[in-house]
Amino acid sequence: MVALGGGHGLYASLSALRRVTDRLTAVVTVADDGGSSGRLRRELGVIPPGDLRMALAALCGDDQWGRTWSEVVQHRFRSQGDLHEHAVGNLLIVALWELLGDTVEGLDWVGRLLGAQGRVLPMSTVPLDIVADVLGVDPSRPLEVTRVRGQVECASTSGKVQSVSLVPEDPPASPEAVEAVYEADWVVFGPGSWFTSVLPHLQVPELRRALVETRARRVVALNLAPQPGETDDFSQQAHLDVLHAHAPDLRVDVVLADAGVVEDAEALGKAVQRLGGELQLAEVAMQDGSPRHDPALLAQAFVQIFASGA
Repeated sequence: MVALGGGHGLYASLSALRRVTDRLTAVVTVADDGGSSGRLRRELGVIPPGDLRMALAALCGDDQWGRTWSEVVQHRFRSQGDLHEHAVGNLLIVALWELLGDTVEGLDWVGRLLGAQGRVLPMSTVPLDIVADVLGVDPSRPLEVTRVRGQVECASTSGKVQSVSLVPEDPPASPEAVEAVYEADWVVFGPGSWFTSVLPHLQVPELRRALVETRARRVVALNLAPQPGETDDFSQQAHLDVLHAHAPDLRVDVVLADAGVVEDAEALGKAVQRLGGELQLAEVAMQDGSPRHDPALLAQAFVQIFASGA
């Protein structure tokens, strides 16, 4: 199985999927330009390690070894100096990249150290910038479209994101990621930041071609709530409409949504049918009322989807 995304959304899907299979590969966005990752990217010219680190932490086991190492790599320094807010895992990953001279080999070494139940790969071999066309950045000009660059800027814009692209325009895909997609039985998109974590995978030409051509079945796991600054006021079906606009040749087999947050199941079902798939409703949210996926419930939903063969 291959899961695509980045950040907290990919963390959620991996936390569920590792309960389902031990043949799991995460393909992770590499466009982060903020925080610890952004600083390391600017100083050392590396692909940003933060989303890769989070994916590795999500694949740690539930035993003492896994829980301890997950906490270690996620730990951030608190100081008045240059180490403030740097994540330990980011520094470890970049150190291995410098020592080994190979991005994927370095990630594999970290995975072995953590006892990760799966593999983590970057979607591209070079650091990327996300560029968004945003409507209404200036409230006095609500119909004007502004081009915004950088993941942080795109995720926090006050306007409405219309579409995203990447700089460079035709970035090289990670060969291992392309191979994993072609060999997969299932590919999972989302949940996650729609414009900055999910859709960018479809802007890498070789990876997009693999996602369209693979014999794997494709699942889209929808978010539980709109993301402020990215998908404000988005309905569940609007997420699918945007996905189709960015990749009209991509066929989807199953769309998974939480039954408790779907406002119009009929409209959502029609949007799913336009992508060639079927809608699966399940309870996958945490019971505390927060817009977070429960790993155990999400795993159960995935098991039902995979068992059905969709």
